[in-house]
Amino acid sequence: MSSLDSKHYLLEVRLLRDKVASFDEFPFSLPAVRNLDTLTLHPSVTFIIGENGAGKSTLLEAIATAWGFNAEGGSRNFHFSTRSSHSNLGDYLRLVKGIRRPKDGYFLRAESFFNVATAIEQLDEGGGGPSIIGSYGDRSLHEQSHGESFFALLMHRFRGQGLYLLDEPEAALSPTRQMAMIARMHELVEQQSQFVIATHSPILMAYPNAQILLIDATGIKPVKYTETEHFVVTRDFLNRHEKFIRELVS
Repeated sequence: MSSLDSKHYLLEVRLLRDKVASFDEFPFSLPAVRNLDTLTLHPSVTFIIGENGAGKSTLLEAIATAWGFNAEGGSRNFHFSTRSSHSNLGDYLRLVKGIRRPKDGYFLRAESFFNVATAIEQLDEGGGGPSIIGSYGDRSLHEQSHGESFFALLMHRFRGQGLYLLDEPEAALSPTRQMAMIARMHELVEQQSQFVIATHSPILMAYPNAQILLIDATGIKPVKYTETEHFVVTRDFLNRHEKFIRELVS
């Protein structure tokens, strides 16, 4: 079975390179974009990793807007705009979709989830329909810690059979909660969900059988979990933390 016959929701992301006027201008100058042609995604979980500034969040945001999600996050039914800061990269992407359509979907941006929480409260105050916060555990996201509100999203709002694009979801989660997130992700994968996640977390990246795509100066390439800098540096630090600390503060 070819990838284009697969039953997952988002098969490939293609950059329309002939439309790009200059690869010396942002966002096309980013390593994630400059050498991008076709990005083939895993049917269950794809991690996008790389150094700060590599463009992984910009690329994920562009995939989200090309799919129809709000640039600041939320589902495709969210249309608010607090501050327009996203690039126009989504206009230069072609998404190759599978034969199935997801019944659920969400774009999570860690840095703007506060804005999503505010939009939910404003929409519920306006009335005219079922309570939106009811889908998030029926408790105001602003009345919870950042980590609690993230976890409420995972546990209550994500319903399965969905496409979930997550930008650095570990930002507000403790190591224990990150492990709990892996368990919840697996439940959703077994419910025919697909994840694309930009992350720095060596805990999340350990999810079994996932595809890990590394962005570096040469472009985007698959890498094994145990070969990622995140795994190697974390392992070495934990095994020899006293030596590392002495060298760092000397």
